[in-house]
Amino acid sequence: MAAGRKGFTLMEMMVVIAIIGILALIAAPSYLDQMIRKQIVDALPLADIAKAPVAAAWTIAHAFPRDNAGAGLPVADKIVNNYISAVSIEDGAIDITFGNSANSTIKNKVLSIRPAVVDDAPIVPVAWVCGNAAGPGNMTIKGENKTNIPAAYLPLNCRAPGK
Repeated sequence: MAAGRKGFTLMEMMVVIAIIGILALIAAPSYLDQMIRKQIVDALPLADIAKAPVAAAWTIAHAFPRDNAGAGLPVADKIVNNYISAVSIEDGAIDITFGNSANSTIKNKVLSIRPAVVDDAPIVPVAWVCGNAAGPGNMTIKGENKTNIPAAYLPLNCRAPGK
């Protein structure tokens, strides 16, 4: 009687391991990009503390604060979290500098969140434009866009149209 074969041969196991390795190499870059994007998204709520005084300044004085002190905020390097090393205001634009435990790809990179307004109607609420995104129609975007994070890592709402 011939004995039945049980298990896999070494060659079959090596083929399976090679296939798993190739699939892992294909998936790894997109996973890393997703992790960087998640760090950016997780860090964005810290900018909310700067949005309120900047919007209030526009409503009251029809002008934006020039810096953190003008907005009644602490100095830039005192507004921090796990991924952000500074939040600064410059002519109404909020510049978020990544650092601390952020991925090395975005460390020391800046993401700007700029106010968009209707110049002759200060009663219209301020809209916020993230990074390279286009502003709302009939509104003027104020402040300089200092975003230098590669587009591939930006959340979709912070990318230029068509990117």
